[in-house]
Amino acid sequence: MTRPAPHTVTTGEVKKTALAVREIHAPGAPELLNEEWIVLENVSQTSINVRGCVLTVAESAHRRPHILGTLDPGFVLPPGAKVRVVTGSAARKAEGSAPEEKEELKNYHLFLKQGYLSEGVVVRLTLRQLELARASFAPDQPNGVGPV
Repeated sequence: MTRPAPHTVTTGEVKKTALAVREIHAPGAPELLNEEWIVLENVSQTSINVRGCVLTVAESAHRRPHILGTLDPGFVLPPGAKVRVVTGSAARKAEGSAPEEKEELKNYHLFLKQGYLSEGVVVRLTLRQLELARASFAPDQPNGVGPV
């Protein structure tokens, strides 16, 4: 008998990812990279170490994804915990103000040079080709998260 990968949850015939994208937030202007983020939540029963996870984007679910970067050193996300993955750098004031951190929602900055969000873009987080989270950006939906 084989077991599912540690970062997936199998219920019957439905295979769910271990992380859920709870929010996708676009900036007010393209240069405000600290106002562009996604919020991830660990929906599994175990802690997840996302070190080495790759963040990719694609124009749609059927297009080849482009790598934005690797989460390194990464972080460990306990069950039920959330993290905000911010596009810009908190040190660069020209990129706007980073969202205020709270005890239950910390920021992890990607230090990217440009934004990646536009309507319909599919954001994926993978670890060694295993998909941990996926969502499409839908500005008209609550929290900006649409179906993929």
